[in-house]
Amino acid sequence: MKEPSTPDLPHELAVVEIDGQSLRSHELRESQVADADWSAAVADGLRLVECRLDRVDLVDAKLRRASFRDVVVDEGSWANANAVEGSFKRVAFERTRMTGVSFANAKLEDVVFRDCRLDLASFRFATLARVRFERCRLDEADLYEAGIGSSAFWECSLVRASIAGSTFTDSELRGCDPAGLGNPERLHGVRMTAADVVNAADVLAAGLGIEVVE
Repeated sequence: MKEPSTPDLPHELAVVEIDGQSLRSHELRESQVADADWSAAVADGLRLVECRLDRVDLVDAKLRRASFRDVVVDEGSWANANAVEGSFKRVAFERTRMTGVSFANAKLEDVVFRDCRLDLASFRFATLARVRFERCRLDEADLYEAGIGSSAFWECSLVRASIAGSTFTDSELRGCDPAGLGNPERLHGVRMTAADVVNAADVLAAGLGIEVVE
């Protein structure tokens, strides 16, 4: 399994202030935005290259076909943001609230989600390559028909998440809670520690159609 590449940022970034109403198809390079309110912004086609977003509010933002390359997102909220068909390459999300965010049909390469809340998030039909979820809450997340390669879920909650139709290659689950995971048979080929297999025995048995009796 390959590790995700980290965002490549210049040593100095220009600190900028941008109105959330001026983001459609906007391009921003080598910049830092902090403490901005971009909630409900129409930012379809937004392009960020070598940037930082610190404590930026993107609640309910429309980010359809947005492109993020070499970007760090620290704190802030993407709750219910629509990033459908977006492209995310070498992006790190740190401590970001992302309840209900949609990455449907998006392409994520070399992306890290660390200490993020991703409950009810959608990754339907998304492509994930070298993506790592660390200590994230993915309760009831929807990964329907997602293609997941060289990716890892470490110490995450996957309670009642759905992986129907998804495919995993060269990927790993470690220290996760998969209680109520939908379509656990799709985990075929995923690497897990022996302890994790024991802890998830009821879920894995259900996926294999095994009836557990006393």
